[in-house]
Order: sequence, then structure tokens, then C-alpha cells
Amino acid sequence: MKIVNFAKQNTVINQYVAELRDVNIQKDRARFRRNLGRVGQLIAYEVSKTLRYSEKTVQTPLALAKVSTMEDEVVLATIFRAGLPFHQGFLEVFDHADNGFVSAYRYYKDKECKTVDVKVEYIASPDLTNKVLIIADPMLATGGSFELGYHAFITNGIPASVHLCCAIASQKGVDNMKKVFGGYDNVTLWCAAIDPGLDEHCYIVPGLGDCGDLAYGEKL
Repeated sequence: MKIVNFAKQNTVINQYVAELRDVNIQKDRARFRRNLGRVGQLIAYEVSKTLRYSEKTVQTPLALAKVSTMEDEVVLATIFRAGLPFHQGFLEVFDHADNGFVSAYRYYKDKECKTVDVKVEYIASPDLTNKVLIIADPMLATGGSFELGYHAFITNGIPASVHLCCAIASQKGVDNMKKVFGGYDNVTLWCAAIDPGLDEHCYIVPGLGDCGDLAYGEKL
């Protein structure tokens, strides 16, 4: 598995991540969702460089033009609910892609809210056989959602390659993804930033807080 960490590069992605983290800018819910989408768009552009292309001929009003266009069939997948604005950024780039959705949510198995697990209840996906699967989920904390989401999606076919894309990951989550996908040379993990730790409730530190709540409001 290949790992890309954009925080180690000079890219405008870092500006949008800084705004996502900022407690004052977070108060503007619409801007928070927009920044998630912007990060998604930019990561999608980087992913697009890895795909297969072929030359085609297009008729313009004046003459024929040769252009290199994408050959791969892309399926964009996300995990409810925080993944939706992030997913939309990818969809702005891969606007002809098929889409898949899964509900994978965290819950605590103890009253102290320290032992976290992930539950999958719903999946909607096209056939993934030999396609490029992009799973966009903004937060990679423990990696449980990515792992269970991936296994849920591949019940509908085995893709040719997989791109796991997040805005912020924890180092523990990255390490867990290495254990799950370490032997796969067709899997790439794309992170806008990788943070050092998790708190006792399995939230990424420094992270940005609860991404779903910041995008859509607090849940009961």
C-alpha cells in the first residue's frame, strides 16, 4: 500500500485544512462543508493523475482536436454522514462516476465511552468489478470505518485498484490500514494531514473535532 501525506508538500490543500481545524472558522457551517469539498476536489485531482488515459478525437467548431481522456471506470464511494460534503468534492472532478454509499458509524461499547466500535447497516453500490474504487471519508481515526466500508463494498465485485482518501488521519489509523492493506500494491491511502494521536474517546488529536456535527449539527 502506498501512502500520500499532503501535509509534507507545499499545496493549497494545507490552507483548507487549516481552516477546517480553526475553531473560529468552524462556526460557519457552510464554509466548513465547502472546505471539506475543496480538499476532496484537490485530492481527486491528484488521484486522477494515477489513472489510465487514451487519446481521442473531438470535433470543435473549427477542426478536429486530439485530447487525452480517462479510460478507467471510477466508482466514488463514501460513508454516511460526514463523508457527504467530502464526497461531493470528488464528484465535482469525477462527474461521470457511478456512486456507492454505506452507513458505517461509531458507537461506544462502554458507559465511559472509551471502547469504540463501528457498525455497518446499509450499502448501495454498483458493480465494482475491475473498476477504480475511491472511498472518501474525511476522518481516519482507528481505521474501522474504512476497513468495514471496504469489505462491504467489495461484496459487489473486486475493483482493479482502490484509493482510500481522507482529510485528516491519525498515525494509529494509518498503521492499522498498513496492517489491513499492507500486502496490496493496488491500494493507495491519500491523507491531507496525518496527526500523531487519538484521545481516550478515539478522536484524532489535534484533529478538528466531530466532523459530522460540524458539517450538519449535533446529533442526539
